[in-house]
Amino acid sequence: MSARRPAPADLLVVDDEPGIRQALRQMLEYEGYQVRTAESGPRALELYRERSADLVLLDIKMAPMDGLEVLEKLRADDPDAIVVVISGHGSVEAAVEALKRGAFDFLEKPPDREVVLRRISNALAERDLARENEALRGALGGPRGPIVGDSPLLDEVLEKVARVAPTRAYVLITGENGTGKELVAREIHALSDRARGPFVEVNCAAIPHELIESELFGHEKGAFTGAHARRKGKFELADGGTLFLDEVGDMSLAAQAKVLRALQEAVIQRVGGDQKIGVDVRVLAATNKDIEKEIAQGRFREDLYYRLNVVPLHVPSLDERQEDIPVLVRHFTELYCAENGLPPKAFDDEAIAVLQARPWPGNVRELRNTVERLVILAPGESVRGEDVEGLTGPPVGRMREDATSALLDRNLSFSDYRDAAEKAFLERKLRENEWNVSETARQLDMQRSHLYKKIEKYGLSREETARST
Repeated sequence: MSARRPAPADLLVVDDEPGIRQALRQMLEYEGYQVRTAESGPRALELYRERSADLVLLDIKMAPMDGLEVLEKLRADDPDAIVVVISGHGSVEAAVEALKRGAFDFLEKPPDREVVLRRISNALAERDLARENEALRGALGGPRGPIVGDSPLLDEVLEKVARVAPTRAYVLITGENGTGKELVAREIHALSDRARGPFVEVNCAAIPHELIESELFGHEKGAFTGAHARRKGKFELADGGTLFLDEVGDMSLAAQAKVLRALQEAVIQRVGGDQKIGVDVRVLAATNKDIEKEIAQGRFREDLYYRLNVVPLHVPSLDERQEDIPVLVRHFTELYCAENGLPPKAFDDEAIAVLQARPWPGNVRELRNTVERLVILAPGESVRGEDVEGLTGPPVGRMREDATSALLDRNLSFSDYRDAAEKAFLERKLRENEWNVSETARQLDMQRSHLYKKIEKYGLSREETARST
């Protein structure tokens, strides 16, 4: 598939002199820009509110609303608006005032072709740099590094990623917390023809239900209490790239309906607005929930599920690919030694064996944080088995050997055995912490909500745990 060509920048030229408007329009369209024109301030504001522009060329001396007032209103509506003002008659004072009010640059009349093109190019380049920096900050705040491992199950995932990435198909990524669903989504984006576009993530579980629509679709100034300025939503920010809806199973039904409409029509509407805005976005979604169960219980729309689940992709838990633990440990050790300025350190065979014998309810995320702690706290040039046990406790096989033997004698499937071992492990940790769920979740590097789900899944209770000891 050929690479997607970036859309031409959208410019808005505002000037009350028809000759200037026409000259600028012809010059800029010849250079490949998309150009709209407005003959007055009120018309410029109307056009910008219909569809925001990448850059506004704004004359200062106009009636009935002068350029400074238009600039002020534009910046109030959209603090990210890029405005280059045009001042005539050597009005340096007006240009300086415009810069104070947020203009990016100014031009003198009559506008020189080379100067105009250079100033516009500089402004758009700075805009692109700001977007790249924002995307980089987001990436640094998320999972780091490549998808690591060479187990058959992981190979299956990566092969599927390679096949689906170059297409435009929506993908629903499922798996437990900490398995690396976001890394998979980023890999799909990186291998797609949208790789040069933005990758925008929304954690649907972390945003209050009453704010999720504003986060996704943006809002107009005054749309609700606290909406002091127009704000673009994640769909607009992801235009030309990929939108990753993490924990999509926690999205409200009202937001689900709007997301479905956006996917079907490639059009969104800001909260409090009536203008339709076209967007070109590929959506990847992820969840640790059983969506079919959520549908049966009326908490998720079946039509949205089928829209998102064009290509299903399941990320295995770490317990299902324990053969990847040694290579993951090496990767994280190298990462954290370099990051913390520590000399190279290795895990000996006994340490690796202890890590492989443990259950990992927090999956790769839990392993990563455990390795970081061991790299920092373990004495000596290597991490030994006793270092691992000193920090994490003995492996599950030595915690309750009698219970483990009983499990092995029951001829369980791997999935049932894993669940039984995980239940035993969580029982022990809860008992050690006197059923303080917050402290247990902290020690396990697990979200408290995820631990509550595990407690509910296994029917654990303080009384039941006490009877089992």
